[in-house]
Amino acid sequence: RFYPQENWWPVNAEVRHRTIKSTPLNLLKPSAGLPFLTVPIAGGERRLEPSTFQKGCYFAHEGVVRPNCSHHPIWLAGLPLQILSSSLWEPIRDQSRPKNLQLNAPQTGFNGCAWDPLIRQGAKQNRLLVHSRRSRTVQAVAFPVVSSSADGAEYRKQLAESYGFRQIGEDLPDDVTLKQIIDTLPKEVFEIDDAKAWKSVLTSAASYALGLLMISKAPWFLLPFAWAWTGTAVTGFFVIGHDCAHKSFSKNKLVEDIVGTLAFLPLIYPYEPWRFKHERHHAKTNMLVEDTAWQPVDKKEFDSSPFLRKAIVYGYGPFRPWLSIAHWWRCHFSLKKFRPNEVQRVKISLACVFAFMGIGWPLIIYKAGVVGWIKYWLMPWLGYHFWMSTFTMVHHTAPHIPFKTSEEWNAAKAQLNGTVHCDYPHWIEILCHNINVHIPHHISSRIPSYNLPAAHRSIQQNWGKYLNEATWNWRLMRTIMTVCHVYDKEQNYVAFDQLAPEDSQPVQAFYRESTTPTAAQASGSSHG
Repeated sequence: RFYPQENWWPVNAEVRHRTIKSTPLNLLKPSAGLPFLTVPIAGGERRLEPSTFQKGCYFAHEGVVRPNCSHHPIWLAGLPLQILSSSLWEPIRDQSRPKNLQLNAPQTGFNGCAWDPLIRQGAKQNRLLVHSRRSRTVQAVAFPVVSSSADGAEYRKQLAESYGFRQIGEDLPDDVTLKQIIDTLPKEVFEIDDAKAWKSVLTSAASYALGLLMISKAPWFLLPFAWAWTGTAVTGFFVIGHDCAHKSFSKNKLVEDIVGTLAFLPLIYPYEPWRFKHERHHAKTNMLVEDTAWQPVDKKEFDSSPFLRKAIVYGYGPFRPWLSIAHWWRCHFSLKKFRPNEVQRVKISLACVFAFMGIGWPLIIYKAGVVGWIKYWLMPWLGYHFWMSTFTMVHHTAPHIPFKTSEEWNAAKAQLNGTVHCDYPHWIEILCHNINVHIPHHISSRIPSYNLPAAHRSIQQNWGKYLNEATWNWRLMRTIMTVCHVYDKEQNYVAFDQLAPEDSQPVQAFYRESTTPTAAQASGSSHG
């Protein structure tokens, strides 16, 4: 039995191991005010193979096996030296330590530890050892003093702060259905108001025209601001087409098809192909393979070739805010990707897009030259894709939000627990017609964009403790871009740096002074 040191929570733990040769070494002891090795534990046990430990310490938490999580401390002596020197550990301070013990990895549960010679001659030497030979298994059973309910609330609060969230919600009970949630919404949020719908069109058209005017008048050093405004304004056209696709813009379906097609043309987005793909996203949100909006990287794909791995690391690293361009090109222009009964409408949309390109682009180049085409169309288009990628990432991507197989998938959990509400600067929310108010949209896509805030307030009143909510910030984006990479069934996500550190240089800048836990830690939350 190992007993807690100063600043540790009271925990009793038993560690069994098999070893051939043991060498007493200095052990870790937490310093005052510094974090320390922690694991989630609430009774239970789990055998650890050394290869498994490199991904994180697995213990049972409330009956479910979860990885380490930065919440419960446990005195882990008696671990194999090879495990201790794996890439799991991170040296925060260059302090005296055993020469053959190297700490050289990203943050995963260790931080700022001080070394203290704990092993002396005598009885302790038989109990607290770090072994120089690999052990077969390590097994631990521990019992926290705090209750699991209080423990879970405090853990979610800490996790939310680490990830950049305001709140990480509780896990929705399995017996709650999507219909039960919909039934709690006021009927008026489903009502279509033509005046409000056309007001949104006017808002987008006026803001887009203002953006083009700013581009034409702005000196070169103010052009980035004009492009940012115009790119955000043209994103509003996408949201209008988005409402049309969900039949929440007008009671006249022909009007919706026409407005949706026209709204998508400045984006070079074929309306019908996108609509068909987007319907599947709503039907299978955060379902592995099936969700058409965003998928984690598959490990087999990641390991298939060094070239592909490099491309994936760059795409999901510094270029991830524009990765929707690849999605736009790959998913919407091939007839083979659509069902036979969809092909005719897809062809019409593609014809409209190519006609716009064939007429609009030459006209811009004729009037303003190639530089004018870049200024007036390409740069705002890249601004739109920044928001398209960002909104899509933030809506459904976080270390604690799992992807599920079709057998495990639960509609109510996917739409309520698996969707994020994020507040942006007010001018962005106005120009983008409340696209950030995303939870009610996934509860029912029939809610018009102008009614989403009222629907969200209702959901907060009835289901508030289950919601994931954030305010857009750097920590939130850094978490998504440095943690949410390769799919892992037990951990949700594994960061690239844990799998291919030599290929992960593009994302290293995001780690500076980062205190963000890994996806392995997130699985200890209520959504794990």
